[in-house]
Amino acid sequence: GAVRGVSITHDGARLVSCGDDATVKVWRLPRAGLGEMFSSGGAATPEMEAELSCRSRAGGGFRDVDCHWGRDAHATAGAAVELWDANRSEPTDTFEWGVDTVLSVRFNPVEPDVFASCGSDRSVALYDARSKSPLRKLVMQNKCTKLAWNPMEAFNFTVANEDTNLYSYDMRKLTTATCVHRDFVSAVLDVDYSPTGREFVAGSYDRTVRLFDYNGGHSRDVYHAKRMQRVFSVRFSMDGTYVLTGSDDMNVRCWKAEASAQLGTLLPREKRKKQYQNALKERFKHMPEIKRIARHHHVPKAIHKAQKLRRMMMDAETRKKKHRVLHSAPGAEKKEFKPARKERVVAEVE
Repeated sequence: GAVRGVSITHDGARLVSCGDDATVKVWRLPRAGLGEMFSSGGAATPEMEAELSCRSRAGGGFRDVDCHWGRDAHATAGAAVELWDANRSEPTDTFEWGVDTVLSVRFNPVEPDVFASCGSDRSVALYDARSKSPLRKLVMQNKCTKLAWNPMEAFNFTVANEDTNLYSYDMRKLTTATCVHRDFVSAVLDVDYSPTGREFVAGSYDRTVRLFDYNGGHSRDVYHAKRMQRVFSVRFSMDGTYVLTGSDDMNVRCWKAEASAQLGTLLPREKRKKQYQNALKERFKHMPEIKRIARHHHVPKAIHKAQKLRRMMMDAETRKKKHRVLHSAPGAEKKEFKPARKERVVAEVE
């Protein structure tokens, strides 16, 4: 069956994979250096170390897997969230909270015993590996597909939603989002943070890749290619210099995280010039001419038209709300406008 998720262990020695065949496989990764790999005519082939079979279920299969950041353990997402130990062939703990299918699971890199999952019931659930029960759950109006933790702030995470937006939350207060990230015109399928925690990348069903500041409402850059199809997977490189994307056209692409960045070694005077240019842009970013250049991005014609249509629909909805409040009967309870950070939240369950 199809392989749905892969994850590297914290020591980099093994790889854990899962898929539709309802098994979890642990692979031993080769430790050879680059010289040995290329001198032998190719990279070494990983060997399967163990196969961890799960109980048979209706529907079966796993949707995602993620490894613990501090010890040899991993969590899988399927009919439930299951916590596995590397030395056992059965899950050590099973977490269930009334959801048919768990779509993704991610461990917190700062607090490694805390992890979160996205479910098909439009929920985002938080867990603690040290306890035997989930902590709390957030229910939204639309389904969340993926989740990413901020590697520099233990309590902040961002979810990719099917309503074309991304939402950043503080796990201590899930009733309101800390920021709503817009600009996509179709469902967002994956999200991943930079190692610095200051920006993240997201891929969408509309065949574009966008880069956001961690607190920015709109994307600072957008990448697209004529032959690139739906973007199902995105990742930041560990030095924050590159972005890797996997799309439906069977290609993996490597992009620069900063499109105008010069590759290679820079001379000291070149570094000073770059720093001076960045300081000028930061100082005069409020000027209309500079702001227009910074926010202008060329996008395919289909996406440009979809953005225009989406703006018209949102303006019409806002206008309708204003008219409903304006013309309500005297004494009737008037509909209050909810901010966008609270509008999509249905409930918080503990």
